[in-house]
Amino acid sequence: MKYEWRKLEKDLYLPKQKAIKVNIPSQRFVSIAGIGDPNGEEFKRRLQVLYPISYGIKGGYKKYCKDKNVEYDDYVVFPLEGVWSLTKKGQKMDYLDKNEFSYDIMIRIPDFVPDEVINASIENVKKNKFHPLMNEIEIIKREAYEAIEILHVGPFDTEPESFKIMEELSSEIDRPRKSKIHREIYLSDARRIEPERLRTVLRYEI
Repeated sequence: MKYEWRKLEKDLYLPKQKAIKVNIPSQRFVSIAGIGDPNGEEFKRRLQVLYPISYGIKGGYKKYCKDKNVEYDDYVVFPLEGVWSLTKKGQKMDYLDKNEFSYDIMIRIPDFVPDEVINASIENVKKNKFHPLMNEIEIIKREAYEAIEILHVGPFDTEPESFKIMEELSSEIDRPRKSKIHREIYLSDARRIEPERLRTVLRYEI
Protein backbone atom coordinates (compact mmCIF):
# COMPACT_ATOMS: atom_id res chain seq x y z
CA MET A 1 0.00 0.00 0.00
CA LYS A 2 1.35 3.41 -0.97
CA TYR A 3 1.62 5.90 1.90
CA GLU A 4 -0.02 9.11 0.67
CA TRP A 5 0.12 12.05 3.07
CA ARG A 6 -2.77 13.79 1.30
CA LYS A 7 -5.07 10.90 2.21
CA LEU A 8 -3.67 9.75 5.54
CA GLU A 9 -2.66 12.99 7.25
CA LYS A 10 -5.28 15.47 6.14
CA ASP A 11 -5.42 17.21 9.52
CA LEU A 12 -1.71 18.09 9.26
CA TYR A 13 -1.47 18.98 5.60
CA LEU A 14 -4.92 19.88 4.30
CA PRO A 15 -6.64 22.16 6.82
CA LYS A 16 -9.43 24.54 5.84
CA GLN A 17 -9.26 28.32 5.64
CA LYS A 18 -10.17 28.38 9.31
CA ALA A 19 -7.71 28.36 12.20
CA ILE A 20 -7.60 25.11 14.19
CA LYS A 21 -5.59 23.66 17.06
CA VAL A 22 -3.64 20.53 16.12
CA ASN A 23 -1.33 18.01 17.77
CA ILE A 24 1.80 17.50 15.69
CA PRO A 25 3.58 14.16 16.24
CA SER A 26 7.35 13.80 16.29
CA GLN A 27 8.75 13.99 12.76
CA ARG A 28 12.08 13.62 10.93
CA PHE A 29 13.24 15.88 8.13
CA VAL A 30 16.06 16.32 5.67
CA SER A 31 16.87 20.00 6.07
CA ILE A 32 19.13 22.84 4.99
CA ALA A 33 19.41 26.28 6.59
CA GLY A 34 19.89 29.67 4.99
CA ILE A 35 19.59 33.43 5.29
CA GLY A 36 18.12 35.86 2.79
CA ASP A 37 15.29 36.64 0.41
CA PRO A 38 13.41 33.48 -0.68
CA ASN A 39 13.12 35.03 -4.14
CA GLY A 40 16.90 35.08 -4.48
CA GLU A 41 19.36 32.69 -6.09
CA GLU A 42 20.75 31.40 -2.79
CA PHE A 43 17.35 30.04 -1.79
CA LYS A 44 16.93 28.36 -5.18
CA ARG A 45 20.35 26.73 -4.85
CA ARG A 46 19.31 25.19 -1.55
CA LEU A 47 16.15 23.80 -3.08
CA GLN A 48 18.24 22.29 -5.85
CA VAL A 49 20.12 20.11 -3.35
CA LEU A 50 17.20 19.35 -1.02
CA TYR A 51 15.01 17.61 -3.60
CA PRO A 52 17.65 15.21 -4.97
CA ILE A 53 18.44 14.14 -1.41
CA SER A 54 14.76 13.51 -0.62
CA TYR A 55 14.16 11.47 -3.76
CA GLY A 56 17.48 9.72 -3.23
CA ILE A 57 16.26 8.56 0.19
CA LYS A 58 13.09 7.19 -1.39
CA GLY A 59 15.11 5.32 -4.02
CA GLY A 60 17.55 4.09 -1.40
CA TYR A 61 14.71 2.73 0.71
CA LYS A 62 13.28 0.84 -2.27
CA LYS A 63 16.69 -0.75 -2.95
CA TYR A 64 17.12 -1.57 0.75
CA CYS A 65 13.79 -3.43 0.82
CA LYS A 66 14.69 -5.34 -2.34
CA ASP A 67 18.13 -6.31 -1.02
CA LYS A 68 16.65 -7.41 2.33
CA ASN A 69 13.77 -9.21 0.57
CA VAL A 70 11.21 -7.35 2.70
CA GLU A 71 7.99 -5.65 1.70
CA TYR A 72 8.50 -2.19 0.21
CA ASP A 73 6.24 0.49 1.69
CA ASP A 74 6.03 2.92 -1.19
CA TYR A 75 5.26 6.53 -0.35
CA VAL A 76 4.60 9.92 -1.89
CA VAL A 77 7.39 12.38 -1.09
CA PHE A 78 6.15 14.93 1.44
CA PRO A 79 5.73 18.60 0.50
CA LEU A 80 8.38 21.25 1.03
CA GLU A 81 8.25 22.98 4.42
CA GLY A 82 9.98 26.07 5.73
CA VAL A 83 10.58 27.31 9.27
CA TRP A 84 10.95 31.08 9.21
CA SER A 85 12.41 33.66 11.55
CA LEU A 86 14.58 36.79 11.33
CA THR A 87 18.28 37.36 11.89
CA LYS A 88 19.28 39.32 14.99
CA LYS A 89 19.71 42.37 12.76
CA GLY A 90 16.27 41.84 11.23
CA GLN A 91 14.66 41.58 14.66
CA LYS A 92 15.96 45.04 15.55
CA MET A 93 14.69 46.71 12.37
CA ASP A 94 11.41 48.65 12.35
CA TYR A 95 10.50 47.35 8.90
CA LEU A 96 10.58 43.94 7.20
CA ASP A 97 13.68 43.30 5.11
CA LYS A 98 13.44 39.96 3.32
CA ASN A 99 17.23 39.84 3.10
CA GLU A 100 17.19 39.31 6.88
CA PHE A 101 14.99 36.23 6.77
CA SER A 102 16.46 33.21 8.54
CA TYR A 103 15.07 29.86 7.42
CA ASP A 104 15.32 26.11 7.48
CA ILE A 105 13.72 24.45 4.47
CA MET A 106 12.98 20.76 4.76
CA ILE A 107 11.14 17.70 3.51
CA ARG A 108 9.77 15.12 5.89
CA ILE A 109 11.04 11.53 5.94
CA PRO A 110 8.51 8.76 6.73
CA ASP A 111 8.93 7.12 10.14
CA PHE A 112 9.32 3.66 8.59
CA VAL A 113 12.51 4.52 6.65
CA PRO A 114 15.48 3.27 8.77
CA ASP A 115 18.22 5.69 9.78
CA GLU A 116 20.83 3.54 8.05
CA VAL A 117 18.97 3.96 4.76
CA ILE A 118 18.82 7.73 5.17
CA ASN A 119 22.53 8.07 5.84
CA ALA A 120 23.57 5.70 3.06
CA SER A 121 21.24 7.39 0.57
CA ILE A 122 22.62 10.83 1.32
CA GLU A 123 26.18 9.61 0.78
CA ASN A 124 25.14 7.96 -2.48
CA VAL A 125 23.56 11.17 -3.80
CA LYS A 126 26.65 13.13 -2.81
CA LYS A 127 28.81 10.67 -4.74
CA ASN A 128 26.72 10.80 -7.92
CA LYS A 129 25.36 14.36 -7.97
CA PHE A 130 27.69 16.27 -5.68
CA HIS A 131 27.02 19.91 -4.93
CA PRO A 132 28.97 21.83 -2.24
CA LEU A 133 25.74 22.74 -0.43
CA MET A 134 25.03 19.05 0.15
CA ASN A 135 27.57 19.24 2.97
CA GLU A 136 25.10 21.55 4.75
CA ILE A 137 22.27 19.01 4.67
CA GLU A 138 21.11 17.84 8.10
CA ILE A 139 18.68 15.25 9.40
CA ILE A 140 16.63 16.83 12.16
CA LYS A 141 13.95 15.47 14.46
CA ARG A 142 11.12 17.65 15.73
CA GLU A 143 9.48 16.40 18.90
CA ALA A 144 5.70 16.39 19.27
CA TYR A 145 4.03 19.74 19.99
CA GLU A 146 0.72 21.59 19.86
CA ALA A 147 0.07 24.24 17.25
CA ILE A 148 -2.40 26.55 15.57
CA GLU A 149 -2.62 26.21 11.81
CA ILE A 150 -4.64 27.46 8.86
CA LEU A 151 -4.71 27.12 5.07
CA HIS A 152 -3.66 30.40 3.47
CA VAL A 153 -4.80 30.89 -0.12
CA GLY A 154 -3.12 33.73 -1.98
CA PRO A 155 0.24 35.50 -2.26
CA PHE A 156 2.85 35.07 0.44
CA ASP A 157 2.73 38.81 1.11
CA THR A 158 -0.90 38.54 2.32
CA GLU A 159 -0.09 35.92 4.97
CA PRO A 160 -0.54 38.50 7.80
CA GLU A 161 -4.29 38.31 7.14
CA SER A 162 -4.28 34.59 7.98
CA PHE A 163 -1.97 35.06 10.96
CA LYS A 164 -4.51 37.50 12.38
CA ILE A 165 -7.18 34.79 12.24
CA MET A 166 -4.79 32.33 13.92
CA GLU A 167 -3.99 34.79 16.69
CA GLU A 168 -7.70 35.34 17.32
CA LEU A 169 -8.06 31.61 18.00
CA SER A 170 -4.98 31.66 20.24
CA SER A 171 -6.58 34.40 22.28
CA GLU A 172 -9.95 32.65 22.36
CA ILE A 173 -8.52 29.40 23.77
CA ASP A 174 -5.90 31.21 25.89
CA ARG A 175 -2.97 29.48 24.17
CA PRO A 176 -0.55 32.20 23.10
CA ARG A 177 2.00 31.80 20.37
CA LYS A 178 5.36 30.64 21.80
CA SER A 179 7.55 32.73 19.52
CA LYS A 180 7.64 34.67 16.26
CA ILE A 181 9.00 31.57 14.49
CA HIS A 182 6.47 29.94 12.19
CA ARG A 183 6.26 27.02 9.77
CA GLU A 184 4.97 27.05 6.21
CA ILE A 185 4.00 23.97 4.19
CA TYR A 186 3.86 24.55 0.44
CA LEU A 187 1.02 22.73 -1.28
CA SER A 188 1.53 24.63 -4.55
CA ASP A 189 4.51 25.16 -6.84
CA ALA A 190 5.06 28.93 -6.81
CA ARG A 191 6.92 28.66 -10.13
CA ARG A 192 3.90 27.31 -11.97
CA ILE A 193 0.83 28.93 -10.46
CA GLU A 194 -0.34 32.53 -10.13
CA PRO A 195 0.09 34.04 -6.64
CA GLU A 196 -3.66 34.35 -6.03
CA ARG A 197 -4.04 30.55 -6.17
CA LEU A 198 -1.09 29.58 -3.97
CA ARG A 199 -2.04 27.21 -1.12
CA THR A 200 0.18 27.34 1.95
CA VAL A 201 -0.35 25.82 5.40
CA LEU A 202 0.70 28.29 8.12
CA ARG A 203 1.51 26.92 11.57
CA TYR A 204 2.98 28.12 14.83
CA GLU A 205 3.63 26.43 18.17
CA ILE A 206 1.51 27.22 21.22
